[in-house]
Amino acid sequence: MEYLTRDGLFDIVYLVVSPKNPLKEGIDADSGRARFDAAVDAVARHPGLKVSVDDIELGMEAPQYTIRTLDALEEREPENSFTLVIGADNLALIRRWRSYRRILTEYGAVVYPREGYDMEALRDDLLAECRRAHRKLYRITLLDAPRVDISSTEIREGLASGRDMSEWLM
Repeated sequence: MEYLTRDGLFDIVYLVVSPKNPLKEGIDADSGRARFDAAVDAVARHPGLKVSVDDIELGMEAPQYTIRTLDALEEREPENSFTLVIGADNLALIRRWRSYRRILTEYGAVVYPREGYDMEALRDDLLAECRRAHRKLYRITLLDAPRVDISSTEIREGLASGRDMSEWLM
C-alpha cells in the first residue's frame, strides 16, 4: 500500500475556518469569527509553520459547501493547484458532500488517519465506485502520519467546560 509521507507535501496548507458545516448540528455560524481568531492565534504561536489561516468561507453565502470553497480558491489563485486534506472520518462520509465526485476528481483528497477508520478500505470502495461507473479515477492519497485522536469539537467542548485541553492545543 502506498502512502504519502509528511515531507514535501505542500508549499503551504490553508486552514479554512467554516462558519457552519452543512452536515453538522450544534455549531453556531456566529462562532465562525471566534474560531477563525483562535486558529490565527494558534498558528501564530508556531513561526515557520507552513499554514495560513484563511477566512474565505466567512465571506461566502451559506451554505458553505467544500466544492464552492475549492472553486473560489482556484478562482482567487489560478496559479496554484488545490488539494483537500481531510480525516478518514470525513472520507467515510464524503458521499454525503455536495459534488463529492468533482472534489475527488478535480481536486483530490489527502486523507489523514483517524481512530476507528480503515483508510485503505474507504479509498478502495470509492475507487471501485468510479471504476464501476467508468468515471475518471478519484485522486485519493493516504497520509502516513501519527493519529491525533481528538476532534476540534471535543477540544471546544472541553475548553467550554473548564477542562485543561493544553496538550491538544497548538
